[in-house]
Amino acid sequence: MTDVRTEVFRILDAAGNRTREGLRVIEDFVRFELNDGHFSQILKDHRHKLASIVSELPAASLLAARDTLCDVGTTISTPAEYVRTSSTDVVAAAFKRVQEALRTLEEYSKIVDPRLAPQFEQLRYQLYTTEKAVLRTNTARKQFEEIQLYLLVTASECKNGFETVVKAALDAGIKIIQSREKSLTDREWVSRARTLRKWTSEAGVLLIINDRPDIALVVQADGVHLGQDEFSVQDARSVVGPDRLIGVSTHSIEQARQAVLDGADYLGVGPTFPTSTKSFTEFPGLQFIRQVAGEIQLPWFAIGGINANNISEVTNAGADRVAVSSAICHSPTPNETTRQMITLSGIR
Repeated sequence: MTDVRTEVFRILDAAGNRTREGLRVIEDFVRFELNDGHFSQILKDHRHKLASIVSELPAASLLAARDTLCDVGTTISTPAEYVRTSSTDVVAAAFKRVQEALRTLEEYSKIVDPRLAPQFEQLRYQLYTTEKAVLRTNTARKQFEEIQLYLLVTASECKNGFETVVKAALDAGIKIIQSREKSLTDREWVSRARTLRKWTSEAGVLLIINDRPDIALVVQADGVHLGQDEFSVQDARSVVGPDRLIGVSTHSIEQARQAVLDGADYLGVGPTFPTSTKSFTEFPGLQFIRQVAGEIQLPWFAIGGINANNISEVTNAGADRVAVSSAICHSPTPNETTRQMITLSGIR
C-alpha cells in the first residue's frame, strides 16, 4: 500500500459507519415491522459482507483518522432530515444513505486498495435489488390487506354458467378474480376477458389474466399471473408496465424467495392438495405453506385443491389467503360458497 493521506482514511471510516448504521435501520424494519425472515437473512448477509470487505482496510488507520469533534458536517443539517411521517419514509431514506455511502467506499478504496472497489460496487448493486423487493413488499401488503380469497375462473369449469358463477362471487364479496382459459382462441379469450373486466370494474374488483401479459394489457386488466415456465417477471413487466400487478406461481421455498427478489407483487404457493383443474406430478403441500409462512411477508395465496373441507388445514399451517377454483366454480350455490370461503380463509 502506498502512502495515503489521513483525509482518505477519514472519508472511508465515515462512509463505513454510515453504511453499517443504515443497514441496521433497514434490518430493524424488515425484522420487527415486516416480520420477514427472508429479508432479515438478506440484510444480515449484507452486513456480514460489508464487514468482510471493510476488514481488508487497515483498522488502525481508519480509527486514527476519525475526528468527530472537528467534523464540520456534525453541525450542518437541513429541516428535511428530521421529517419522517412513517417507517416507510425511514427505511427508504436508509436505503439511499447506504447506497450513497457504498459509492463513497467504492471510489475512495481505489486509492487505498483497488481490489476492494469492485466488491463495494457489487454490494451496492445487491442493495438496489433488496430495496426494490422490501419497498414493493411493504406496498403490496397494503394493497392486499383486505383480500383473503382469490377466485380462478375458467368458463368451462363453471357448472352453473360463467356469468352466474362470476356474478354470484362478486355479489358475495370476492375482491380478486383471475381469468384462466387454456382452450379458447386468443380472440375468444380477449372477448371473455373484456366481459370480466366490465363486471369487475363495476364491482371495484381486481382482474388478473393468467400467463398472458399481452391480453392483460389489451383488456386493461389489473395484472397478470405467471407460472414458472411462462414469462419472467422482468419480461412481463416490460409488457404490462410498472403499475400493473404481477403474481408468480411457486412450488418451492427457493422459487418463492427468487420471485420476491424478481419483483413479484404477490405469490401463488402450492399446489397444496390434488386438484381437478391442473395436473401436477409433485405436491409440496402443507410443509411448503409452513415454510413460506415462516419467512415471507409479500402477500401470497395458498393454492391447489382447497375447499371448505380442508381449508382449516391450510390456515392452521399459516396461510392468511387462499386461491380457489373448483370449490366455487363447481358449487351448486356459488354465492353461499364464496361467502363461506371468505370467512374460513380469515380464520386461523
